[in-house]
Amino acid sequence: MPEVGQPRAGARVVLVETSDALPGLLPFQAWDALARADLILLRDLEQHPAAPHLYLAGLDLLQVEPVKLEAAELDLNRPGSAEERRVAKALLQAAAEHGTVTYVSGPGDEQLSTVLASMSPAYDAELELVFFAQQPRGAELLRLVEVMARLRDSDGGCPWDLEQDHASLKGYLVEETYELLEAIDGGVERDIAEELGDVLLQVVFHAQIGTDRRAFTIDDVARGIADKLERRHPHVFGDVDVADAEQVQANWDELKVAEKGRTGPFDGVPAALPALMLAEKLQRKAAKLGFAWPDVDGAVGKVREELDEVLAATGRDERTHEVGDLLAATVSLARHLGVEPEDALRQAAGRFRERFEAVHALASAGDREPHELTGSQWLELWEQGKAR
Repeated sequence: MPEVGQPRAGARVVLVETSDALPGLLPFQAWDALARADLILLRDLEQHPAAPHLYLAGLDLLQVEPVKLEAAELDLNRPGSAEERRVAKALLQAAAEHGTVTYVSGPGDEQLSTVLASMSPAYDAELELVFFAQQPRGAELLRLVEVMARLRDSDGGCPWDLEQDHASLKGYLVEETYELLEAIDGGVERDIAEELGDVLLQVVFHAQIGTDRRAFTIDDVARGIADKLERRHPHVFGDVDVADAEQVQANWDELKVAEKGRTGPFDGVPAALPALMLAEKLQRKAAKLGFAWPDVDGAVGKVREELDEVLAATGRDERTHEVGDLLAATVSLARHLGVEPEDALRQAAGRFRERFEAVHALASAGDREPHELTGSQWLELWEQGKAR
């Protein structure tokens, strides 16, 4: 192999950037560089994400063997790690001997282009960079699918992940959904993104379980919802005209009924919904068929009527029955006012929590224990906390 200062004419290193998420997707310029190369080198033929795709393309691949660095080349002020400098030196020496060397970058090569740029003049070698085209949105979803598949791999996967099934994960899905709702209420975008990731994990987890059972795959899940969105938005993907969002909703409902073949008024409403949300969904379905108060006055009157019945009730069972009717009437009133009862109650619970914590702090700061305070003292502290 020629020494530095005795380069082979036309020594050239082509560095082809790849994507870990889309290892088989390369721009035309990359395939052209691979076709013209005298040598194609990778750092690890077995672990490189793109290696299987390059083999399928009929390319001959070789593994680069990092070479020893001289004392002067161990200078810590030089760019990149010592390992990257060893790889860069091996590539430049290979180019000096063979001509055009194309190196397909991968994990661990983040600074290799900078290292090559600093070392290539000493070898009188030309350096060409072929950058990966901008990744399409959603490319990282593929990485998540691969990570989940690795965790569920019976050969070296995670024991806990391997033990899970659809039923065992139900509680996690509910918990992560509520954590997302809390993040949305908090309004911090970074927290929302994190919690969306946790919910997305549940979808990918269930899809991997389906794959393992040969029942369905993540592509079946994604294809199904994408097809559904196209079918139910004919005003976007077809030639249907709509006047407003209300007509969009009406078209959606009609298409949904036709697709599902549903005939009952409450088909499709999950019985496992939280009670307040369940009541709102049932009432909304009935209202679409005409079963609703014509105006808010009727809803207000019904709340008052149900409250009187609660106060007149005797016995636990009767009171439970009447309180349920009162809550249902309140849900009806909220719907007439354009208020989501679930959100309204959640916000009220949040306010109560915040205010009572302030009241408790005021009580604890006094001379008496909170549980020793009288009703009037609690009310006085409540007004103070509310004012704060």
